[in-house]
Amino acid sequence: MARASWRERIEAARAQRVAAQRTRVRRTVTHRDGARVLVDSKNLLNFCGNDYLGLSQHFAVIDALQDTASREGAGGVASHLVCGHHAMHEALERELAEWIGAPRALLFGSGYLANLAVVQALLDDESVCVQDRLNHASLIDAARLAGCRLRRYPHGDPEGAIRQLRSVPDGMAMLVTDAVFSMDGDVAPLRELALVARLQKALLYVDDAHGVGVLGPDGRGSVAAARLGVAEVPLQLATLGKALGGYGAAVLGDEDVIGHLAETARPYIYTTALPPAQAAATLAAVRLARTEHWRRDKLRDLTARFRERAQKHGLELMESATPIQPVLCGDDARALAMAQALEQAGYWVAAIRPPTVPEGKARLRVTLSALHGIGDVDGLVEVLAKARDRTELGLPAAMDTAMTDALVNNIAAADSRKSARAR
Repeated sequence: MARASWRERIEAARAQRVAAQRTRVRRTVTHRDGARVLVDSKNLLNFCGNDYLGLSQHFAVIDALQDTASREGAGGVASHLVCGHHAMHEALERELAEWIGAPRALLFGSGYLANLAVVQALLDDESVCVQDRLNHASLIDAARLAGCRLRRYPHGDPEGAIRQLRSVPDGMAMLVTDAVFSMDGDVAPLRELALVARLQKALLYVDDAHGVGVLGPDGRGSVAAARLGVAEVPLQLATLGKALGGYGAAVLGDEDVIGHLAETARPYIYTTALPPAQAAATLAAVRLARTEHWRRDKLRDLTARFRERAQKHGLELMESATPIQPVLCGDDARALAMAQALEQAGYWVAAIRPPTVPEGKARLRVTLSALHGIGDVDGLVEVLAKARDRTELGLPAAMDTAMTDALVNNIAAADSRKSARAR
């Protein structure tokens, strides 16, 4: 049998993506200014980022980054267990643990690495990992790389989870779920899953990447919002790159389990630590997230307004009370056309297509931030409705030049009024 050509395989895969309208294109952001971005020479209002609390550009966060970098340098220089563990890392881990309400926290370079670390350090080929069908790709990859038996249950279905756990009665068991699902915006039934885990003697691990900072008392996240603690959820993940506006992640939980990860998890042992300056910036962001409750209040108000106005226009939404508000489009071509129309009108919303979401469930993933204003949300909904209507009539979703110019001028005028009030 002839050896397969890597070049032919790449070209064939590319041709398939082109035919299915599923090519992926990177966009280059030249400048960020609040909720506005300059991308490919276009000034757009960004509705597809994860800076939920608007902390990524906060002056206190930036000052902490710059000040620590000037004193401690730009890099992490080594892994934590060699000579890379800095006092700033220690301070951030303590602050995170106190905030979330866990005995201990452990920093990682990203949420992806953290998920790989947890599953691989705790499970082997005699173990079972039971996961929600819509879990993040990093959790699925983690189970596959660990070599354990992976079982998946229907989305948000605790009864499905217990059936899967009962189907593999031997070996260690871990029940794993996203808390807030990144493409749907809904929240996992954590209290029911905690009961399932207790009955089946499984370790419950909750990835709260999109909940920490946004949900729960003082922004402590989905686990706290469900009135659960370490006894019910021994491990949870908090990302540092979404509501906290920085980079990296932390796993928080039971002292013994975190200690085990620190000594055995390959993605922790064999990688360079976060730069101390980044840890300092995140520490500043955590303190703001804990105390500036108005950011979450504003975010809830904007979310409610978006949903109310979108439903009045008949836009198809999903059941979500979080800042993630998907607008269902159905087929890929329609999602792409609507995203293009939005961009032409001055709004940046990403079209999400399979395999990231199920077939026939392409969508525009709208995400809201405390940086947005009421006028921003209202304008977005108006353009969404117009783009939807044009695609339903079989017309190009992009609007004519006069309509686009009028919308862009309205946005610019609103920005000017806000700047005048600020002065």
